Amino acid sequence: MASIDIEKTGLRTRMIGGLRREDAGATERLAGWVHRRRDLGGLLFVDLRDRSGLVQASFGPDWTEAESLDAARGIGHEDVILVEGEVALRPDGARKDDMATGDVEFRVTRLTPLADARTPEIPVYRAPEDELPAEELRLQHRVLDLRRSELQSNLALRHRLVLEVRNYLDRHGFLEIETPILTKATPEGARDYLVPSRVHKGEFYALPQSPQIYKQILMVAGFDRYFQIARCFRDEDLRADRQPEFTQIDVEASFVEVEDVLVWITGLAASLSDVAGVDAPVPFPRLTWAEAMERYGSDRPDLRFELPIDDWTEATAGVEFRIIRSEVEAGGRVRGLRIEGGARLSRREIEALEGVAKAAGAPGLLWAKHGDDGTSGPLGKFLEPEHAAAMGLGVGDLALVAAGPDRLTSPVLAAVRDAAARVAELPRVREHAWLWVTDFPVFEEEHGVLYASHHPFVMPHPDDVDLLESDPVRVRGTAYDLVYNGTEFGSGSIRIHEPELQRRVLRALGLTDEEIEEKFGFLLNALAAGAPPHGGIALGMDRIVQRFTGSPSLRDVIAFPKTTAARALYEGAPTPVAAEDLDALGLWLRDGPAGRGEEGA
Repeated sequence: MASIDIEKTGLRTRMIGGLRREDAGATERLAGWVHRRRDLGGLLFVDLRDRSGLVQASFGPDWTEAESLDAARGIGHEDVILVEGEVALRPDGARKDDMATGDVEFRVTRLTPLADARTPEIPVYRAPEDELPAEELRLQHRVLDLRRSELQSNLALRHRLVLEVRNYLDRHGFLEIETPILTKATPEGARDYLVPSRVHKGEFYALPQSPQIYKQILMVAGFDRYFQIARCFRDEDLRADRQPEFTQIDVEASFVEVEDVLVWITGLAASLSDVAGVDAPVPFPRLTWAEAMERYGSDRPDLRFELPIDDWTEATAGVEFRIIRSEVEAGGRVRGLRIEGGARLSRREIEALEGVAKAAGAPGLLWAKHGDDGTSGPLGKFLEPEHAAAMGLGVGDLALVAAGPDRLTSPVLAAVRDAAARVAELPRVREHAWLWVTDFPVFEEEHGVLYASHHPFVMPHPDDVDLLESDPVRVRGTAYDLVYNGTEFGSGSIRIHEPELQRRVLRALGLTDEEIEEKFGFLLNALAAGAPPHGGIALGMDRIVQRFTGSPSLRDVIAFPKTTAARALYEGAPTPVAAEDLDALGLWLRDGPAGRGEEGA
């Protein structure tokens, strides 16, 4: 079979973006959108765009057919055209160094209009100084917004990253297997999207929050290594880094320990980084969850800069300051951040950091500046020279301090640490900071209620299994997170493969045996069939692309995203459902446009 020219089609001879000096003199047919148009009277210039790039197309009476020249004067922005002509070198003074095709122009002999475009509601062409239209307006006209080179570049990188995922995991023996989208509701930490069944009225499917249970069952079935570029759904409040539907790289393998998974995924991260042009020196450093929380107050610390949290409980033991004394007497600690040279920060900048502490749940933030004549500030005026020395404060340093239980001070100091790095413009020790955080607790407690730290299928650490019933919050798990520049890229664990141990964990979460059977019976039945030790990870594809491209929001790396109100503005979803469609499903609404009120409820 003859080879296929991947750029040539029935209408065009090639795409635009690859035109270079060496193509001068070539006769071509190009097709694309009118990006920008400049009419200089005798000459007309059009920046013609396709996915591959831009080229300047020139129209003039000396080389363009008269009919085509007349037609060119009537074309508008975003019209679709076909042009025939010759690639020519630009004069030296007219070269465009900021364009890949800036050495050449395309001299059009004939123009064929292919499609007219109405006046664009938002501009696709922007001068460098122009601001983007409001995001809501751009989402309403997403078809135009997607023509921006930034978004096309983001989605092209996303394609290459997904392709590399498939190639890398295939080389390492993983099989890509699809799991159901219509599935059974299982509690995984967020609300399920429910889908009513027309055939089985009154019964519902759930859209998967993840393929977690299915991939474990695939291990029991003997597939050994599985992966999937999985679509997942969570009905939860949105933020810039959350969407109701998202894509994850889902991986699971049998007969593995933690080290196996970390080695594979470190290699995958390095391969993806190569594609994106991001530095990923392997092996990645590791911290246990307890170490990360102690040093940085967070299980996803940004290690691009050095700013650990210090324990100053002993250093401040003799300080006559009521707030500190009362918190320590109540069992809390005094912890804080020492910012070298931070005394230069203004009162307004420190107030901004105090605002960050309050937003994170603290009543305030203590601080002390160390100057030539001693310490100053709300805490500083209580510090003697020996206290400052014990805290390691040098002249010109700033101490930011929180006192209280770790559950309060850790998130507060983590938030202040990130903000202080920006405000104080701390130097970065690295631009790309990778980290594995391991040994997460299996459970977390809030208001006396236990819930799963990751999910309820994490294998407890062998040394802690006996604590499941007596002291579950102390149980460590064989769980691990991959962190990049302070962002969690993915979470994983070794899974429970023994049905009775799985029941014990579910009972610790407050489920009765009846609830366990109802919600997880099919998983327990699978484990009882003979399950290999297994484990894996799920990496957020959207988040990886966002961070690698430096985009401010996930919406910039997803073709058709939802807003923070979970609405699809371009296609106009969600929408009310007609009463007859609800009747077919055996449903009615208590109120709303298709509702029947309370009748029949």
